[in-house]
Amino acid sequence: MQGEWGLRGGNDLRRISRELRKMDDKEIKKRFRKELRAAAAPLVPRVRASIRSLPSSRGYSPDGLRGRLSKATRLEVKTTGKQAGVAIRVDGRKMPTHMKGLPKAVEGTKRWRHPVFGHRDVWVDQPKQPYFFHVVRPLGLASRKAVSRVLDGISRDIR
Repeated sequence: MQGEWGLRGGNDLRRISRELRKMDDKEIKKRFRKELRAAAAPLVPRVRASIRSLPSSRGYSPDGLRGRLSKATRLEVKTTGKQAGVAIRVDGRKMPTHMKGLPKAVEGTKRWRHPVFGHRDVWVDQPKQPYFFHVVRPLGLASRKAVSRVLDGISRDIR
């Protein structure tokens, strides 16, 4: 099935994954994962650069919020199951315990409130600082086309 702009969708990825599991050709399976990863890989450094460019009064530090968000940014390629796909993720699970919700809060998809200098009687809303979607959306079409090309090539090899 072709999606919008003649692109293949998640159903095609799942179908191809099923066909690959039936095959006993480890080289094609390995190439499939490698090519999917290569198609989406250019997005990761751009998201990390966007995170590092967020305004801060303290400057950039690998141990600060921006450094930790950058380290938590990763590419996931899953070729099995119902959730088969390629995803760029700023993974809150990779953040320290007290910061797990901050990737969503900084982006602005979740409210971020905190006490002023630890005083529990005075709270402020932290303004959002979008870093993810405005970077990924413009590059999304090119990445989807690249993934579609990978799926077409693997489909030809399976046949």
